[in-house]
Amino acid sequence: DFSRMNFVYTLLSKRKLQWFVDEGLVSGWDDPRFPTVRGIRRRGMTVEALRQYVLMQGASQKNMLLEWDKIWAANKKLIDPVAPRHTALRKRALVPVTVTGAPSAAYVADVPRHKKNAALGSKQTVFSAQLFVDQADAAALAVAEEVTLMDWGNAVVSAIERASDGVVTGVTMALHLQGDVRATKKKLTWLAQHPQIHPVEAVMLDYDYLITKKKLEEGDDIADALTPTTEFVEPAIVDANVGALPAGSIIQLERIGYFIVDRVAADSELGVVSLIRIPDGKAATMASKHKEDNTAANKAQGGKKESKPLAKGSPWDKGNASKAKKEQQPSASAASAAADRALGLPPHGAVTSMYKTPHMHGEVALPPSPDVTAMYQTKKYY
Repeated sequence: DFSRMNFVYTLLSKRKLQWFVDEGLVSGWDDPRFPTVRGIRRRGMTVEALRQYVLMQGASQKNMLLEWDKIWAANKKLIDPVAPRHTALRKRALVPVTVTGAPSAAYVADVPRHKKNAALGSKQTVFSAQLFVDQADAAALAVAEEVTLMDWGNAVVSAIERASDGVVTGVTMALHLQGDVRATKKKLTWLAQHPQIHPVEAVMLDYDYLITKKKLEEGDDIADALTPTTEFVEPAIVDANVGALPAGSIIQLERIGYFIVDRVAADSELGVVSLIRIPDGKAATMASKHKEDNTAANKAQGGKKESKPLAKGSPWDKGNASKAKKEQQPSASAASAAADRALGLPPHGAVTSMYKTPHMHGEVALPPSPDVTAMYQTKKYY
């Protein structure tokens, strides 16, 4: 008779999970937010990671409430050596980059899919004098700064064009392939276009927990603990190689994270590749996004927390009541001060010197012995 493994922010009751399906809050029993085998497999969990995690936990008769970080970290260790590396750029406010010193005509070259795993083969990468980079990367650049264009080499920023609102609208770089890629702080992902090979439209999907409480207690209403937003969609463009990957392929989008191909463009209603982010076990990916939003709002308000009325029947009611009662009663220190005043003693803190007491053995000072040094002098016994 063994217990089951419970996870934080997760419901395992089939009756409660059925409620999410019936209410249309999820797409089905294979929804990536569901703790079903089909759900976590769709989100990128491997069977081997599941097996290793269960064996690591072992059998127990005690109910456990576990975090999700260890199981996803175990999954990352398995997929990292075999996940091909690809490039993606967030589509919002893409920045065109002109690279001087690059060949005038675009060309295609083979680049390893994984620098540490040659067995994965190579991918086709387009090199051109006209590139695109992320808005966030472009906004962090400075004129005369040397950066690294990943899988190509170094380049020096010549000019940065900005709109009136500060958004970067264009960057000019001078190719500097003689530069040391290990000496630069900024490594930029980029995409170029070829007449026959174009970047592919995609959406990057990420998810939050379905509920905002780590554990629902008896009597809690699911509707009161629902996370307001649990699906996040980020339009992007990815390198053309991703468009040829079948559904279920696990990849790493460099400088972004691990993803699984959920739907290919042909099966998507929007005609784009759907990529679901795979958690890697790190705190940044495992934290509830709902809490992060609250923290951001709190910071925007100057760090002041909004006071909320206590719920009726809350255990904190008694604590606050007893605290108020204690504040009304005189404290022990106040009673002691009153007793001191009655005896005519000075108030606490008024006495700054130590009490002076007479010598216990009279006032006669003994002359020092000439034989006495810093150490006691003793006679030899032998």
